[in-house]
Parts: sequence; C-alpha cells; structure tokens
Amino acid sequence: MPITIEVKLSPEEAASPTDIKTCVAREAGLPEEEVLHIRYLRKSLDARKGRILFLLKAEVYTTGETVNLPLRTFQYQKVSDQKSCHIIGFGPAGIYAALQCLERGIKPIILERGKPVEERLKDISAIHKQGILNPESNYCFGEGGAGTYSDGKLYTRSSKRGDIQKVLDVFIQHGADPRIGYEAHPHIGTNKLPRIIAAMRQTIIENGGEVHFEKKVIGFEIAENKISKIKCADGTSYACRQIILATGHSSRDIFELLHRQQITLEAKPFALGVRIEHSQDLIDHIQYKQARGLLLPPSSYSLVTQACGRGVFSFCMCPGGVIAPAATAAHETVVNGWSSSARNGPFANSGLVVSVNPENWTAYEKHGVLAALQFQKEVEQKAYSVVNSLQAPAQRVEDFIQNKVSNDLPRTSYQPGIVSHDLAQILPSFITRSLREALVDFGKKMNGYRTNEAIVVGVESRTSSPVRIPRSKETFRHPQLQNLFPCGEGAGFAGGIVSAAMDGMACANAL
Repeated sequence: MPITIEVKLSPEEAASPTDIKTCVAREAGLPEEEVLHIRYLRKSLDARKGRILFLLKAEVYTTGETVNLPLRTFQYQKVSDQKSCHIIGFGPAGIYAALQCLERGIKPIILERGKPVEERLKDISAIHKQGILNPESNYCFGEGGAGTYSDGKLYTRSSKRGDIQKVLDVFIQHGADPRIGYEAHPHIGTNKLPRIIAAMRQTIIENGGEVHFEKKVIGFEIAENKISKIKCADGTSYACRQIILATGHSSRDIFELLHRQQITLEAKPFALGVRIEHSQDLIDHIQYKQARGLLLPPSSYSLVTQACGRGVFSFCMCPGGVIAPAATAAHETVVNGWSSSARNGPFANSGLVVSVNPENWTAYEKHGVLAALQFQKEVEQKAYSVVNSLQAPAQRVEDFIQNKVSNDLPRTSYQPGIVSHDLAQILPSFITRSLREALVDFGKKMNGYRTNEAIVVGVESRTSSPVRIPRSKETFRHPQLQNLFPCGEGAGFAGGIVSAAMDGMACANAL
C-alpha cells in the first residue's frame, strides 16, 4: 500500500523534481532509492506568514509495489433514438449533461444558439478589432458558453453538490493539463479551453449524440403540462420527450419567452459592481511581500466584507489577465475578465460586486418576476449611454472613493478602451456607497490595494442570473412542466464552470 504524506517545500524545492523526491522520501522515512513513484493528491501555496511554501500531499509508492495509476476515464454508450433528451444550451451545464446522458444510455440532442468555438473566435475578434458585436456569438453565447472565453477557473465552493473530481477528470480526458486534478486552484486558460470543448463535442457526436449550432429557441408548444415541441428562429422545430434547459445567465430572451408563455419564474438576488484592475507586480508584492521571480505563480486574492449593511466581494479574480467586453446586445456595457493558461499579462483584474436584494428593485415591480432583470439591464444601458461604443467608463480607485472624476487614466488591458467618467452617475447610489466603503476596508486588508494607480471599470453585472427557473429538489423537474429540467447558472442553480457542470450531471441523472 502507498504511504500518504504531507510535506512543505520552498519554491526552489517545488521547482526541482530531484528535491521533491528528497523531501518526500525524508518525510516518508524512506531511502530515496526506494521511492518508485510519487502521486500528487493536492498542491497549494501558502504565503500567509511571511515565508512562501508549497504544501504537497502525495502518495508514495515504494520498490516492490505495483504502480497502476491510469487516468480515471469515463466510458460512453453508443446511443440510439430510442431514448432521447433535448438540451438547450451548450455551456458547462449542457456539455456535462450531454456526457452524463451518454453514460446513462440517453441520446442528447443539443440546440445551441451560437456558433462552434472555431467560428465563435472570429466573432470575438471582431468585437476587439472592429467594434462589431454579434448578439448570438460573443463572450457569453456560443459553444462552451461564457466559460470558454472567460478564463476557465475550475475551483468552486460547491463541494457538496456533486463529484468535483469527475468534472476535472473529464476535462483531463479531453486534453486538459493533468495538473488540474490536484492543484488547489485549477485553471485551464482561455487559450486552451476551445480545443478541449471541441473534443467534448466530438465525444458526444461519436457516441450518437447530436449538436446543432445557430439554433436560437424562440418558442415552445405545450400540451398536457409538457413541452411537446421546440421552435427555433430559423424555422426549424423539434418534437421532444425531455428537455434540459441550460441556457446560461445572459439568455434574457429565454426568461422573457418563458414569462410570455406563462411558465413560472422567480426574481432572484444577484450582484452588481465594477471590475478593478491593478498591475500584477503590485498584487504580487502585496501577497508575497517580495518580487515574484520565476518560481512563483502570479498571485491572486479573494476579498469579502460587509459595507453599508450588505455583502461586497471580489469575483472571478484573473491574475495576469485582461478585462473583456461581455455585452450580449447593442446599447449595453458589460465587462468581465479572463486569463490565458500562462497568466503572464501585466495586469490583475477582478470583479468587485455588491449584493442586490429584492428591496433594491421595488421601482421595477411592474415587470413582475423580471424586475431584477430589468434593474440589471437598465444599469448596463446607462453605462453604454455615456460612451456610445464598446469603450467602458472608468475611474482611478482613489478618485472613485473621493467622488472625483479622473483627469486621466492609466494604461489598461481593456482593448476597446476606457473613458473617464463618474461611475456614481451610472451605478445605483447604494452600490456606489458600498463599493467605496469596501475599498477602504480592502485597502487595510491588503496594504497598497487602495491606490490611484488602479482603476475601476463599469459595469460588472453578469455574476449570476437575476432570475430563477424553479424546480423540485427531489426530481429536478419544473413544478409546472413535467418534462422540463431547469439547469445551471441560467436557472439560478450554479455559479461558475464546475458547479454548472455538476448541476448538468445531476439533471441528467434525475432525468
């Protein structure tokens, strides 16, 4: 049997396979020559006490033991039309629901409003180079969903909701770096995700599933408490038995469609704020108390506080990353962030958002269950009205705290460009007050974080869905429609790639 050990390594030791073996052998009480194989179980970084250490948990195999550690892979059945399920949306929830359907002998038929990753990349390039936004193919819509071109972070707080390791292993099976299986904060990177997503699509097709792109759903036929037919914008329609609805948090037209067809929805709290961007060197100095050098990864942070009686927190922190334009329709300004696999850019950015609760959207009550959605939409449109382009309004951080319009702005990763503007004229007053108070607190927690060399960029509004599509806790079915399984971020049951993927698998199992 292998010996399980935990060992602390300096950055120099962690960078040397020879030194790792020496430290592991010493911790296991073994001569080095008896260590046959080291299997990493968990690797994390601890820089909290002034000394930077890597923490490694591993299994040690010795000479004389059989080492048989194949990658955990999953076998998919070749399915037929006998049992089928339509999946609307091909983001993490839809992809993992489809793969789970294959495991269970069910044929997945996917309808995705956007384009395959290869063509989607051209539309994203057009956003940056020509200022052209395709409302059906952008940072949010298309194969892989918002996660494909939005960083690829694979850590989640939803540890009790499903098999996190299976999510990671499926990614590895389709070409992701095996290190994501044991790193404390696994990350694939926007540059590598597209080919992995394409490999997952190929697995689905090779095993009898179907993937149909540019199939925007615009209507349902309903009979006897079931959806009997799905209608698409191109005139096609699909008779259906079961439906997993996995359309993501930005598919506002789906919420509006369900509302028109009198299908039960609920308004849901969400969060709204800005993107904050510092130099990566500054964040490294704050976190490491020294220059990073070549042996340490770009540092990150996670911040949370209570300000003005509500939660304010960092969201989707991107070391070495860029701020990206994430609007899905004309006349709205939305920003998000992502990093490449190397995380080697000069900037660090993060969402900095404030909780939005039912009492904050009372002015929109005439919109009923879509009140929170309308609140979100109007803030995005207001941000656009001050720039009238894909540029984004921004302020230096200290200027924002002191309620001053910035005379100039520093260099930024946001390619469409930023425009100096008073964000207090765009954001609701309770958001502005909460952010200012939180920034003061965060400046105390991270000495140097509060600096006028950093900027806040508006608006970060797509942290989660402002609408929930209800379902039974036991069956995962919608309470009104017997064959509809609301799923993932768009239904209000996930937040991020991993939790959405786990929810997709759970819905497929329930179905």
